[in-house]
Amino acid sequence: MTGDLEIRRVRTDETGELLTLRRAAFVTEAQQYGDPHIPPLTQTMDELEQDLQREDVVTLGAWQGHRLVGSIRVLIEDKKATLGRFAVAPDLQGQGFGTQLLLAILPYLPDGIEEVWVFTGRDSVQNIALYAKHGYEHQHDQTAGDLTYAFLRKTLVDTPGAQADEQSDEPAGS
Repeated sequence: MTGDLEIRRVRTDETGELLTLRRAAFVTEAQQYGDPHIPPLTQTMDELEQDLQREDVVTLGAWQGHRLVGSIRVLIEDKKATLGRFAVAPDLQGQGFGTQLLLAILPYLPDGIEEVWVFTGRDSVQNIALYAKHGYEHQHDQTAGDLTYAFLRKTLVDTPGAQADEQSDEPAGS
């Protein structure tokens, strides 16, 4: 059960909390793929702070009380939004926090966004299932080094009320 959750933009004075959350959440992903050098684990505090200040990036955090329990980053490019760095604290995965974050991002998108893309490791079955459940369709795979990423897309232009999605009580992965 997700309880009271506040979802809002992450501020630059919260960079340390965000960095800690991402590193904790992405360790299991790095272990699964045998690569401790994935970008969420190698990004520095300064790089993350600069990212939070970019006008073309929206980073949301989910707080339960004073604890940052999840985050999601969105890069805005013309009519396209790309989700990334989607993280939920390891001890809270599977409790719906990821679903709430995934749904919360839509109202933060600027007018004119026609599609939302996301990529994840091709073997990250729980992640792919979460995205598929919320209307993201697999488009293609792409290999970068030793990793193969699955790219999924959700089209918003044909959906009335594209800025809203159905809430779900189902567990979510990160």
